[in-house]
Amino acid sequence: MSRTRPINCIIPPYLLEKLMESDDRDVRQAALATLLTTARLRGERSVRAGFAAAAAPGNARRTIFDCEQTESFTNAVVARSEDGPASLDDSVNRAFDALGLTRDFFKEVFQRNSIDGQGMRLEGFAHYGFMYDNAFWDGQRMVFGDGDGVSVGDLTGSLDVIAHELAHGVTDFTSGFEYHNQSGALNESMSDVFGSLVKQWSLKETAEEADWLIGAAVWTPAIEGDALRSLKAPGTAFAGDPQPDRMSKFVHSPDTFFGDWGAVHSNSGIPNKAFYLAAVGIGGFAWETVGPIWYESLKASTADDQFQDFADTTFQKAGQLFGVGSPEQSAVMAGWQEVEVPLRSVPSGLARARSHAFNGNGGAGRADGLAALTRQIGTLNDKVTGLTKEVTTLKGNR
Repeated sequence: MSRTRPINCIIPPYLLEKLMESDDRDVRQAALATLLTTARLRGERSVRAGFAAAAAPGNARRTIFDCEQTESFTNAVVARSEDGPASLDDSVNRAFDALGLTRDFFKEVFQRNSIDGQGMRLEGFAHYGFMYDNAFWDGQRMVFGDGDGVSVGDLTGSLDVIAHELAHGVTDFTSGFEYHNQSGALNESMSDVFGSLVKQWSLKETAEEADWLIGAAVWTPAIEGDALRSLKAPGTAFAGDPQPDRMSKFVHSPDTFFGDWGAVHSNSGIPNKAFYLAAVGIGGFAWETVGPIWYESLKASTADDQFQDFADTTFQKAGQLFGVGSPEQSAVMAGWQEVEVPLRSVPSGLARARSHAFNGNGGAGRADGLAALTRQIGTLNDKVTGLTKEVTTLKGNR
């Protein structure tokens, strides 16, 4: 099984298994069919991965195909292209627009030319399968199911879902995080991070204004307030959400398909929460601050990195981008501390100051932390002023 380029699905096996318990016969059948199809696709992707050709450059041009509710890519018809008119199909237009927003985000914010950094063409396939309850990136293209219409809506209906899946491609062409256990959870977390950032960027929302939800528009669309995942509060996105928000709650699961490859969709809640805490700790537009820190860290990571490896990298990158001891670096450190991922090689003075300022209050926010630091600095300034006066007095008495 390929660990670096699997089928990356937005809806994990444990949610599909949950849907198989539904009282609605159509929902049960759709979930079962989706599980079986996804398992088959993962096997095909594993075989294909070893022979994957280099992505052809194409100036990041978009093409959306219509699978017409079949599971065939070769027979799919072109529904909209970069130079063509808008489609009469809303799903096609939503997919086309979301691919463009995600492409433009990476170009404008990170100066990255498409998914691979070299202008890779962006291909999306809408109306995949019959009532297929998922969307996925398979290393070459984006694929969208229509959902069952009850528990899962049309997967083209959520910008953050589409950006999440395309971001798996960015990870493929950078760190290549292996898709199991902690490295797999980092893989999923990076996609949640970028999915949320693309949505925030498109809406021009600050970290404080954002909802930090993934898939709210497509998961149980008739129910308000739930989503597939919450970066702000992992474990609360929906009833029974298994995501932990700290290492002491880490989920141990078999490294198999039905074990979600070591609970990659669950344990991604830990680095997700660290990112959220860093973002609100810094404040403002997250794509301008903590976003570049995470992006540069992704590029500097290796395929088998664990949570602590990535945490250390983000701390180092924060220092390089914003300065050692900066509020940005302190916020990154505080985020990882709160989710119980320790950092290595932290200057003792910075660690003591930030620990005292943060005071273990679960990320009370940048205001409390900076207020505490300000008080410390003020006290030190008072002491320096006092010592200066004493020295001046002593000199005057000579």
